[in-house]
Amino acid sequence: MKTNKNRRAGLGLTLMMILTVLILGACSANNTTSATDTRTKVGIVLTEVGLGDRSFNDAAFDGLVQARDEKSIVFDYREPGGNLTAEAAFEEFAEAKLDLIIGLSDTVQADMEKVAAKYPDQQFLMIDSRSELPNIASISFRAEEGSYLAGVIAAMASTEDHVGFLGGMEIPVLRNFEQGFEQGVLAVKPDATVDVVYAGDFGNADLGEQLAAQMIQDKGADVIYVAAGLTGVGALTEIQKLGKYAIGVDTDQFFLAEKAILTSMLKNVDVSIYNAVNSFIQNNHAFPQKEIVEGLAENAVGLTALHNITLSDEQQKTFEDLKTQISSGQIKITLDQ
Repeated sequence: MKTNKNRRAGLGLTLMMILTVLILGACSANNTTSATDTRTKVGIVLTEVGLGDRSFNDAAFDGLVQARDEKSIVFDYREPGGNLTAEAAFEEFAEAKLDLIIGLSDTVQADMEKVAAKYPDQQFLMIDSRSELPNIASISFRAEEGSYLAGVIAAMASTEDHVGFLGGMEIPVLRNFEQGFEQGVLAVKPDATVDVVYAGDFGNADLGEQLAAQMIQDKGADVIYVAAGLTGVGALTEIQKLGKYAIGVDTDQFFLAEKAILTSMLKNVDVSIYNAVNSFIQNNHAFPQKEIVEGLAENAVGLTALHNITLSDEQQKTFEDLKTQISSGQIKITLDQ
């Protein structure tokens, strides 16, 4: 009897140990799930051009990928188009109660504001535009400063003293590109001609080819600054085909037209979004400032390395002097807004 009693006691102890192990295991699994669930949830609504534009959308996406790879966020994205409007995409993220909802460019501002007004406790972040609504923070770039430097390089490369600007749509942010570029050109060659063309479309590569050809063959431009998304990709290939020079934008677009690209004007959208998301997390899901404006001084805009052009010592000094004066504020770029 004593032996059987001891056996039952031993069996009971073993069962308790197994049960304890199972309970601890379950707690451990729950803790892992909890850690995943506490990551900041971010949604981004891209422009209608969407991923693959090798420009603005791709750069913004890359910033969130970096934050995700560092395990600080999880994120989802929407590409408006077809049956999905930008407003519906914002609404979908708001209903899902994501911690932060991001929109790209002022082309989606009205849609974001409709949803933000409906969800006042939801935090939004607008890139490249500003809003008066209290729950929409913003990042904007003094893109005119980088565009000014693009104009300096264009003027130095032009043998015809005739250059051009090709924009996607005539919206405020691209008007700043255009004006910065023109003033940079005229700082080097006051008598140069600057043609300005807006495609009215960010997603039509064929249209970009046509417009670039017209600017070169009909008007005489030999360097064109292209800021037009996927429309610009078509323009860049056509400029190379016709043996002229181009300046790209948003990302280093040298690989698109290696015989034509002189440089690309960068807006470091990826870096700015990555920094903004981390700041949002570190400040308990709030932004320390409602409006973030960055330019040359913050290294938020600038030019890539030069290609297909070698500056003389005098040109290099001129470029560096103008860059310093823009960065320090000694040179003020005049904008019409």
